[in-house]
Amino acid sequence: MKKNVLIIGAGGVAQVVAHKCAQNNDVLGDINIASRTKSKCDAIIASVHEKGAMKQPGVLAGHALDALDVESTKTLITATKSEIVINVGTAFLNMSVLRACMDTGVAYIDTAIHEEPNKICETPPWYGNYEWKRAAECEMRGITAILGAGFDPGVVNAYARLAKDEYLDKVTDIDIVDINAGTHGKYFATNFDPEINFREFTGVVYSWQKGEWQENRMFEVGKEYDLPVVGKRMAYLCGHDEVHSLAKNMDGADVRFWMGFGDHYINVFTVLKSIGLLSEQPVKLVNGEEVVPLKVVKACLPDPASLAPGYEGKTCIGDYVKGLKDGKEKTVFIYNVADHKEAYAEVGSQGISYTAGVPPVAAALLVATGEWDAKRMVNVEELPPIPFIKLLNGMGLPTRIQDENGDRPLSW
Repeated sequence: MKKNVLIIGAGGVAQVVAHKCAQNNDVLGDINIASRTKSKCDAIIASVHEKGAMKQPGVLAGHALDALDVESTKTLITATKSEIVINVGTAFLNMSVLRACMDTGVAYIDTAIHEEPNKICETPPWYGNYEWKRAAECEMRGITAILGAGFDPGVVNAYARLAKDEYLDKVTDIDIVDINAGTHGKYFATNFDPEINFREFTGVVYSWQKGEWQENRMFEVGKEYDLPVVGKRMAYLCGHDEVHSLAKNMDGADVRFWMGFGDHYINVFTVLKSIGLLSEQPVKLVNGEEVVPLKVVKACLPDPASLAPGYEGKTCIGDYVKGLKDGKEKTVFIYNVADHKEAYAEVGSQGISYTAGVPPVAAALLVATGEWDAKRMVNVEELPPIPFIKLLNGMGLPTRIQDENGDRPLSW
């Protein structure tokens, strides 16, 4: 039975989502895309048709929508007969779109945690500030809401659950490592929405260690990793969404997130932050007008979607999961390598957008078939990981594993 899909958002990730939904429209049915700017939806639709991505003839339509307006979103869900909403708009929309889905009785999938424009880095666990407050209502109404179903968060959560289920008797440590070894040729740019990107790194760095929240400063703790394909790279302890659900759902294991940064990024970021240009709070100009510095910086930087044509190189993202097996210490590294050029050739987006956009479509397919139709609010690690990883293997994000038996593709 087909399940019609409504995609919220029209950036680089939404482009990937639209292409992958089109490639699977025998299961996902009608595809509708909504954004505040309809021309962006139309450009994505043109890209899908240009690539011949539609598996079979069907609906692919764009709509203008202010997704902060819950009633308008509900109206569009009803009008398009959508049964699954994939929210890949800005993280400021999450709670509004979730509310609309709950009120109309449709499944909800997102790829990042909710944020409020005037707040950065709230009290952990972050999901407890917004999404989890709706969990009881979702369960009461039988609403499937899958949180953080991108790559990180998302696939890395499934990797942690897989290690726990299949490779270790007890998990003690989860270190998620995200390295982008690609180059885009710009002096300075972010791989996704600059406003959201910078907000991740301007607050307290939270990790879950020894049964409590550990606090550090950004770039305070660094470590060199020697990873498949991309080689030796410096990564820094960062705050990130998945730490806040894995800390709850992985039986007390320590959880840390590490992201790779080059010296140039760190230097530019440090200057911008030091002079106040990354602040989310408004400042008054001499003429009395108020502006938000972070929004000004965003307006001055390249649109992340514009990076795709010239992006080269690869990403490596995965989980080092340590624990005990048969009474002995064991570590597995479960990971994916993605190629920026290959992503652009297939869907017209760069590799970061590709890794974020393919997984929510896999999640939508599993909701449509019933395997992930949980009828409650869940984070990805609360769902069976193997069906998800199997789908990703065939959708362009193959998984590999390193352990005492070497490095090999992970398949069943």
